[in-house]
Amino acid sequence: MKLIIGLGNPGKKYAKTRHNAGFLYMDFLQKEFGFEPFVYDRKMSAEISGGMIGKQKMLLIKPSTFMNDSGTAVRSLLDFYKLSLADIIVVHDDLDIAPGKYRTTISSRAAGHNGVQNIIDTIGTQDFFRIRLGIGRPIEVSGVCPPESVLEASRAGISAHDFVLQDFSPEELETLTKLSPKVKDDILLLV
Repeated sequence: MKLIIGLGNPGKKYAKTRHNAGFLYMDFLQKEFGFEPFVYDRKMSAEISGGMIGKQKMLLIKPSTFMNDSGTAVRSLLDFYKLSLADIIVVHDDLDIAPGKYRTTISSRAAGHNGVQNIIDTIGTQDFFRIRLGIGRPIEVSGVCPPESVLEASRAGISAHDFVLQDFSPEELETLTKLSPKVKDDILLLV
């Protein structure tokens, strides 16, 4: 069995925020693979959708905890299913990667991502596979030159914390949607 765990915050308020790129990607995979609808599992602290890819059982996971407590669900799932770290893939947003790009990593630090740091702290290691979806950073405003576009204005002069909790712009959401099939191909290679 493989677990694909998308990170995000629960609730409608956060549904289309940049920090919920992992949740949005789980929704894409659920539809793409034709898996059952997500169902809340209180014991696992997560919404879960499952199905088969070839002969491999796969569960898509959206932790129902807030981002900064994502490790609770990951630990519960690993213990309940008696899985190793090689059986999980964590998908999350990344400020240090440009929109429309992604990176795969294994055994890397959290680099300031509180959800990833909580997983590392809870399971006691950073030795798990991650797919980091680029959302870019807010633009620092020098006062000399105003942002040239609406997209730049949405990224201008705000903290990283506020930036990740803003909704994706339509352009950013389209960019994430176009990236999804490429990421899916990497996941299929892994499972």
